[in-house]
Amino acid sequence: MSDATTRGVHVEVQSTYEADRSSPRDARYFFSYRVRISNRGEDTVQLVSRHWVITDGEGRVEHVRGPGVIGEQPVLRPGESFEYTSFCPLPTAVGSMHGTYQMVTSGGSTFDAEIAPFSLAVPNALN
Repeated sequence: MSDATTRGVHVEVQSTYEADRSSPRDARYFFSYRVRISNRGEDTVQLVSRHWVITDGEGRVEHVRGPGVIGEQPVLRPGESFEYTSFCPLPTAVGSMHGTYQMVTSGGSTFDAEIAPFSLAVPNALN
């Protein structure tokens, strides 16, 4: 479980190994991750873009940047939350992800909300 708060924006992430969509024989491991973004601050904020850093079990790093999440740029008023599920394929049985969401306040200032590191791991792959 990943848990971080930046300027009142709280981000929680939980990952799951998707065995039925994976093929270890072909070095394809598929993980889903569920994200909950909560506005615990006093300003309305909008998520405008994302930056993920994905590291596989052999130390290879991939950066993924783009607008919004799952095709949306959610606006969160104080006390509101937004949840979504996405996916990450890896060539190894273990890896990790972390990153940031670029947020814009109703006043026009921007900041990066931290996404704390979380592991992607086939059950029992890590002792």
